[in-house]
Amino acid sequence: MTGMNSRSLPRFPAADKSVIIATVMTEKQFYDWQTLGGTDDVRRFVDALEKADVVWCAIGGIAVNHWAAEQMVTLDVDFVVAADSIERARSALVSAGFAAQEFEWSINFKGSSKVAIQLTTEDSYRDFASRGVAADVHGILIRVASLEDTLTGKMRAWSDPSRRQSKRLKDLADIARLVEAHPQLWDSLTDDLKAQIDQPSDR
Repeated sequence: MTGMNSRSLPRFPAADKSVIIATVMTEKQFYDWQTLGGTDDVRRFVDALEKADVVWCAIGGIAVNHWAAEQMVTLDVDFVVAADSIERARSALVSAGFAAQEFEWSINFKGSSKVAIQLTTEDSYRDFASRGVAADVHGILIRVASLEDTLTGKMRAWSDPSRRQSKRLKDLADIARLVEAHPQLWDSLTDDLKAQIDQPSDR
């Protein structure tokens, strides 16, 4: 072909580009690339809560990423705080530059990236905050729910019939990831879940 020689770079399909880029990026850089600057938002979020002395922890996909064998990029950062810290958390994040939007059972925060931060205010999750543990997720220091609470939260989400099918399927996949990494969790699953998830062979 005209203009081509033995030193020309090969052309890769578009679907392969993320794999190629990931091999030369750190975990943090890859997350930042996927979320259009999410690292700064998450760091600012963590720093605001810590400075305000809020008892909190991340739940959902971020917590699953800590406990599962492999991490997957998520655009959502769901978290809970102690019952007496909801207003303090909201004020701290607004002061840190996040825009807040309140709903019946949550407060959503938005920074400058694609990351969506959501404070869950449902009573059933509030005890999770006091049992949170320090974790490194996507190269960012953060607090996440305990292993047992992470599974409980995902099971509650999966069993909610009002959630979109796509979200419930992701919940099911996250539960499977947790059980694969921690086979002892199999005994905590409901019969409905056991019917859809393979029992770990090394349990």
